[in-house]
Amino acid sequence: MVKYFFLSLFLVFSGFMEVQAKLHIDEHLIVPIGGINQVITIKSTGRDKPILLFLHGGPGSSLIPVSASFTDKLQTEFTVIQWDQRQTGETAALNNSPVPLTPELMKSDASEMVQYILNRLNQPKLFLVSHSWGSVLGFDLAEHHPELLYAYICISGIIDQEKNAALTVDMLHKWAKSTKNKEASNELKKVNIPFKVADDLFYSQKWLFIHNGVEFAQKEDFKPTYYRWLDTWFPMWLASVQGSKFKQLTEVKCPIYFLEGNGDKQASHQIVEDYYHFIKAPKKDFFWFTKSGHTIFNTEPEKIQSVIIKDILPQTYPSYLLTK
Repeated sequence: MVKYFFLSLFLVFSGFMEVQAKLHIDEHLIVPIGGINQVITIKSTGRDKPILLFLHGGPGSSLIPVSASFTDKLQTEFTVIQWDQRQTGETAALNNSPVPLTPELMKSDASEMVQYILNRLNQPKLFLVSHSWGSVLGFDLAEHHPELLYAYICISGIIDQEKNAALTVDMLHKWAKSTKNKEASNELKKVNIPFKVADDLFYSQKWLFIHNGVEFAQKEDFKPTYYRWLDTWFPMWLASVQGSKFKQLTEVKCPIYFLEGNGDKQASHQIVEDYYHFIKAPKKDFFWFTKSGHTIFNTEPEKIQSVIIKDILPQTYPSYLLTK
């Protein structure tokens, strides 16, 4: 009798594990988007979970290699998708863009990718997360396709690049003067506000990195590495960050949430909070990350996942709302 009991228990457990294995998702896909092949990864503990799509920043800065560190908890509640956009990471390794990079092209890719993901996973909506420059795509989707989003989660978003640059460069001038850093003072004097040429972005970013203690900015290969990025991305980046969201986008028809680090005490972070108070939306909220600067998923990965799971998901996903 005991032998049969343990045999039955084993069979039940084996069946349970087989079901769990079928529900688990860990896929690495090549997807035809915008006339080229583009790479996405899909990870989740269950196929019935709501979709969470990340839009990386840069542009050109893939999150796929580092995403495990800030999505392990998210994968228990969501189907988490990372995407290497056109001319980025694994997508760039497969194929170069056959046409010039433009904001319109990148936005079109994002819209097509969202539709592809929803169709593939047979879901009506998804949660959208952007980091930094990814907000150029995120705001566009929230404006033009709110019906496809349970919520838009904007991390370190670009709201008013000209104002942000002015505040940052002014802060750096004061820092250079107070520390008697003549090299920094001389190079920062070369920066035009608003930015017009690649040197404007390079020198402002170089000294911001050094100010923030980023070691690679002081290495010999930093400048040639950064200029390779500028050669690919600067024209598109500059075109994509013109104007201010305060004038361009006053309202969205989907819930919107802002996650911003202010651990580096830079005044430019206040622009995002001001925009949070300004924009109209069915639901909205704002979360400060006091131990972080621009890349909060590196410095506070547990908190970012907690905010999304405990604060945002219950407010916006139907299965949670029906239980209230």
